[in-house]
Amino acid sequence: MAGFSLLFCVGLTGIVAATGQSSSTNYSVNDVQIGGNGSATNDCSTNYCSQATIGDTVAGSASSTNYSAKFGDDTTDTPLLEVIVEGSNTYLGTLDPGTTYTATHVIKVRSYLSDGYALYISGSAPSQGEHTLKAMSTGCPCTSDPGTEQFGINLAYNTSPSVGAAAIQVPSGQFSFGAVTQNYATSNQFMYNNGDEVASSTTSTGETDYTLSLIVNISNATPAGHYSDSLSAIVVPAY
Repeated sequence: MAGFSLLFCVGLTGIVAATGQSSSTNYSVNDVQIGGNGSATNDCSTNYCSQATIGDTVAGSASSTNYSAKFGDDTTDTPLLEVIVEGSNTYLGTLDPGTTYTATHVIKVRSYLSDGYALYISGSAPSQGEHTLKAMSTGCPCTSDPGTEQFGINLAYNTSPSVGAAAIQVPSGQFSFGAVTQNYATSNQFMYNNGDEVASSTTSTGETDYTLSLIVNISNATPAGHYSDSLSAIVVPAY
């Protein structure tokens, strides 16, 4: 029989370059602030002074083909890329050829003041040193087939086997725009190619929670041993 364990890691890469100011030859605009609730500001000349009295009751975002804006309290002009992986260590125990074994890892990604990001998963299929389980690459995405050597992943809700969840936007529907790549977004279809892009956003975005599901099947001919693997989630921001 084969035993299996998995370590899941996080990697970040990219160059951050952004500013909170807009300027031309004659004018410049810094972070704009409108409202009460700790956000009031005064505009004065030699003879007159005005104070904004619009509160912080409106929050949200607006965008066009080339521009986007966010409304609410003052925001920082520092770009942010935030990645959290939950459930990063997995032990599946002793494997049997008649059963599909599964594990999940939740990857939370948020990217502020950017042009989006790409999420990649890298690492080899599980190995015990002399034998490596067959990754579901050529001809896939494919269904799970117990009794056949398979190692694959997706980021979808599945019923066969019952594992995983669709990507969740936090908060729902207004500020978050992460999406799963087509090859990894279909229920009950799995594949794995080292270094594949599995999700992305094409704009600055709030949090998207991806549930990465992995499946492991072995055959009667799979050599015994302790199989292990280390996968990495690599997030590359765009600026």
